[in-house]
Amino acid sequence: MTCELWHERRLAENKKRRDDHRSPYQRDRARILHSAAFRRLQAKTQVLGVGMNDFYRTRLTHSLEVSQIGTGIRAQLKQKYPDLNYLLDSMSLIESLCLAHDIGHPPFGHGGEVALNYMMRNDGGFEGNGQTFRILTCLEPYTEHYGMNLCRRTLLGILKYPAAYGTLYQEEVQEDVVNHRQLKPAQWPPVKGVFEDDVAILNWVLSPLSSQDKHLFGSATQVQSGRHKRTRYKSFDASIMELADDTAYAIHDLEDAIVMGIVTQSMWQHDVQSKLEQSDDDWIANEFISIGEALFSGQHHLRKDAIGTLVNGFVTAIYIEELTEFSEPLLKYQATLTPAFNEALAVLKQFVFKYVIRKPEIQMLEYKGQQIVMELFEAFASDPTRLLPLSTQARWQHAEQHGLNSQRVIADYISGMTDEFAARLHQHLFSPKTDAIIDLI
Repeated sequence: MTCELWHERRLAENKKRRDDHRSPYQRDRARILHSAAFRRLQAKTQVLGVGMNDFYRTRLTHSLEVSQIGTGIRAQLKQKYPDLNYLLDSMSLIESLCLAHDIGHPPFGHGGEVALNYMMRNDGGFEGNGQTFRILTCLEPYTEHYGMNLCRRTLLGILKYPAAYGTLYQEEVQEDVVNHRQLKPAQWPPVKGVFEDDVAILNWVLSPLSSQDKHLFGSATQVQSGRHKRTRYKSFDASIMELADDTAYAIHDLEDAIVMGIVTQSMWQHDVQSKLEQSDDDWIANEFISIGEALFSGQHHLRKDAIGTLVNGFVTAIYIEELTEFSEPLLKYQATLTPAFNEALAVLKQFVFKYVIRKPEIQMLEYKGQQIVMELFEAFASDPTRLLPLSTQARWQHAEQHGLNSQRVIADYISGMTDEFAARLHQHLFSPKTDAIIDLI
């Protein structure tokens, strides 16, 4: 592992700022925190619709919580594995990955993602993680052409699916829907990878790897018949970020559901407690027998203490696994949960998915957002030089003139919108009310 290579940026920088002693990763964290794309997360749906209640988590508060959990994981691993401290030397790196991990998600959560993927079905598809990579490396105007111009290792760490769209896409005979209102998300799953438009940047990120490591790192498997392939590996830094993300999703989104009254103690006992009180791990078995009482007690301080106990349990159950098939240390080592805690996390995630994500009222909001995004895309694609903002028109025309993917420019524009802006723009375009036009201006 050569630090100089992993510290490199695509655009060489020689910023002569007075007494600036920050590390490369501290600079990366600052660029992410101060970006417009990061600020927009405050107005993007996490699970519950933005605006339903000021208490509930947004993509922004979720990302902050993921960052807090990620740095906790790093601290634990640094203590447990002193011989690998050279891989854990920067807290700012882990913070950067956790803060940026959702930056590419479009308005209206999964509904918006499915909508854009369908509208881009013949033009390279759409997926939130691929868009995150694109924003960081290309779109965010910290530089003219290189996005935030982050370090190579930071970009490696943000790659949850380190392969190009074309190597993962599996063509399936699927007729286009007759009407947008008939689109079923399950029939149009996105390819989880880097867009073909950004393959050159992916190749730059992976260029320090040996040919063998590069080939294995980008390898993929068929996880389900007839569905797109899924990559098998991620970097050490990405494995920490993903565990932090999964923990926040399973536990903090659970907290919102409890406060809202979406889930009850009887549901918890049936779907979680009954399964985990039989765990082979004594801590899990003992905690899940009693922790439901505190979670559903109705007393804020007891619930917060219980949530903290759960997070601590998972963070302290993470260890480092060695994959001997890789030579690069950033790929050879992986943060992972012990089997018992991995099973417990899966149970909690399934509980949130079953009672929160799949709740009809939540699905209705997702469906509504899906329709808004598809209709916006259809409108802009019908006459880009008439309806797109001037700066976006210029990008679209440049793509057209140079044989690039001009539809990607429309996807970039819509995916960057907040929920509220997309809804107001939709009203502006399709509502017969004249005041809708005045409101937008």
